Amino acid sequence: MADYELIERESDLRALSRDLLREAVVAVDTEADSFYHYFDKTCLVQIGTSRGIYLIDPLALGGPAELAPLAPVFASKKIRKIFHAAEYDLYVLKRDCSFEFENLFDTMVSAQLLGYPAVGLAALAKRHFDVSLPKDEQRSDWSARPLRESQLVYAAADVTYLVRLTDLLETQLRELGRLEWAQQEFEALMRRTWPVREFDDAGYLRIKGAKALDPTALAVLRELYLMRDARAREVDRPPFKVLGNRTLMEIAQLQPSQQNQLAEIKGVTELILRRLGREILAAVTRGARAPHEPLRRTTNGRRRMDRRTERRVEQLKNWRQKRAKELSLDPGVLCPNSGLEAIAFCDPASAADLEALPELKKWFVSAFGAEILAALRESDPDDARE
Repeated sequence: MADYELIERESDLRALSRDLLREAVVAVDTEADSFYHYFDKTCLVQIGTSRGIYLIDPLALGGPAELAPLAPVFASKKIRKIFHAAEYDLYVLKRDCSFEFENLFDTMVSAQLLGYPAVGLAALAKRHFDVSLPKDEQRSDWSARPLRESQLVYAAADVTYLVRLTDLLETQLRELGRLEWAQQEFEALMRRTWPVREFDDAGYLRIKGAKALDPTALAVLRELYLMRDARAREVDRPPFKVLGNRTLMEIAQLQPSQQNQLAEIKGVTELILRRLGREILAAVTRGARAPHEPLRRTTNGRRRMDRRTERRVEQLKNWRQKRAKELSLDPGVLCPNSGLEAIAFCDPASAADLEALPELKKWFVSAFGAEILAALRESDPDDARE
């Protein structure tokens, strides 16, 4: 693996930022600590250039906000920024540092549009360079200091091959006529914004099996969910590391009233019993005293389909399956189900109707709009247009 330089001082970061402004291409990755903390943050930024690899430690600098000298680099239209699976990196960098991005290339998105069967960075490095990237630090606590040598080597490897990989993928995209597709995907990534993260006090309804519970058990689950989040915030741990969803469900169903009953439940360790036993039992009591109100029937934001719309969706799925196979693309990459359903509800008569659907990507409408309209015209006689 390539050597790297660790950046831990503001003066070094500012010097590096000035040097980066003279580069044409930089590879970028980040490491965060969402697996270990409730209030997660950017813990490391990796930069790869023609001159070397730089591992920037925002925690040593005083926090992610101290990464501000990198802002002109990310905002420059002259410097290409290469990411692999950029979505989460952009999310944390925009959230923690308010960065803006221009001229981005995403190697994972490119691999998806090329129809690669495996699009992870390790798979791509193995396929193109016969290199096995280190994997044993994927679940590291990146907030712990000092960082171990194995962590630093792992982090450096994530940007070592991105520039060479981009050259190969871009050539393939151009040869297949899909470079414009990729560029539109990159533009959407750069412009994406995320709402401020807020706690969803109805999130317990998304736990698998929750909506099948009786009103008392559901009320208990709600109280357990609220108790778990409060404790997770207090100790700065991800909620799932305080109590898992399966354990919450089992407690809600069994509704123990004694510590010894609680101790029999899978996932309730001796440590959890000691630290949270009383709070868990109190949550069970609160829920049992006030059964949950009836759930309103929802469709998860999806409209009900009549039979004609269902036929259109099925016809569109048949078209997509055949076309995706011809293009060696995953059907969901070509067009997700939400896009097909939007088309079916709209029942478009022209390309302009398709272009007006926010669920559809411009490259998809441009490349396949005529085929979509033709496929819809082949529908059942009862669904034929005048």
